[in-house]
Amino acid sequence: MEYTVKELADLAGVTGRTIRYYDQIGILKPARISESGYRIYGPREVDLLQQILFYRELGVELEEIKAIVTDPKFDRIKALHQHREKLLNKRSELDLLIANVERTIAAHERGVTMSDREKFAGFKQRLIAENERKYGKEALERWGAEAVERSNQAFLNMTEAEYAEFTKLGEELIETLKQAFASGDPAGETAQKAAEMHRKWLTFTWGTYNKEAHAGAVQLYVDDPRFTEYYDQHQPGLAKFLRDAVLVYISRL
Repeated sequence: MEYTVKELADLAGVTGRTIRYYDQIGILKPARISESGYRIYGPREVDLLQQILFYRELGVELEEIKAIVTDPKFDRIKALHQHREKLLNKRSELDLLIANVERTIAAHERGVTMSDREKFAGFKQRLIAENERKYGKEALERWGAEAVERSNQAFLNMTEAEYAEFTKLGEELIETLKQAFASGDPAGETAQKAAEMHRKWLTFTWGTYNKEAHAGAVQLYVDDPRFTEYYDQHQPGLAKFLRDAVLVYISRL
């Protein structure tokens, strides 16, 4: 069956403007142009649009989606299995939050006891799941399953006060790093203060401290563009500066 822009848009629950934009950026070209000048889409384009919308639902940017679906090696069936797994994970995260909300309602309306730790369990579990999706493979390869599980449990066991301190420390670390970066000296007093803060920040989730693991973590910040981007969004070159400051810090322990 074939569809015009409007018909395909109605079928998929998107706007005609979206369909035309996908054509414009080269991610979803029509099968043909009719004699009247209308874009016409066939079964292949319908399947492709479905894939695009799956990726969008999972938060993937259009530029990345385009690279994926236009790759000659793109496997539609394999992609569908991956979508299913990710959507199931997403459902599990939402189920945790729903359960958290329901228990909170019960605590207020029926006097059901709910500890402070339980109030934040759903949010913490969701953050862990997000980190697993983004960095799980690298973490397992670098530190092993036991270390990853220990870190996850330490994070889940944080009290509300500890989590607030962990979050605040992360924000203060960035500000201190930026100040140290301006000096240009990773061995300077402010840079070493930042390295100490980074050690404390990591220990919140690691539970224990290990110099070699600390060195490996900051090297990963430089080697992996995703980590580099997080630090360098605050100041270009900040990830490398943190790595250098921490290596100096470790050498003095």
